[in-house]
Amino acid sequence: MMHTRPSFIVMALAAMPALVTAQGNPVSNTARDFAKATAANLLAAAQAMPAAKYGFKPTAAQWSFAQLVIHIQDDNRITCAAITGAAPAAAATLAPTDPKEKLVAALQASLAFCDTALAHVTDAVLGDSVTYYGDRAPRAAAVLGLVADWFDHYGQQAMYLRLNGVLPPTAKKSGM
Repeated sequence: MMHTRPSFIVMALAAMPALVTAQGNPVSNTARDFAKATAANLLAAAQAMPAAKYGFKPTAAQWSFAQLVIHIQDDNRITCAAITGAAPAAAATLAPTDPKEKLVAALQASLAFCDTALAHVTDAVLGDSVTYYGDRAPRAAAVLGLVADWFDHYGQQAMYLRLNGVLPPTAKKSGM
């Protein structure tokens, strides 16, 4: 099942055909810029949550913060493998009870894998067909899906942090 992403991103990119030919790689460059900033926020949020709060769940039906970090790194491996067209390297199985340091290191490794995957993307290859969550899709779906997913998950992390009296990384930057 392919993840669906906000249509506003796709519509905005569809409105940029003149820029694509005039400026080289505006879509992939913009995706990389968004990814770089959001990856930094994801990692900073994981580092900011106190280790004792990694088991925190806002409600019984929601993931713990540790489960959220594990999910993000799992999704990164799947999505960035689709972006590269190659399988990700084997990774250790993670559990929500693992120490914060192990979970943060796994997240950091998955973000580095994605950074490498995105570094090789150009606008010319965004239409190439790749396997993304078991379906064939344009590489653009994986690239945009990654960025949209990271925005969503950072929002979740920020909520978990605030519910535990910790200021999220982006709030520290803006003074909120």
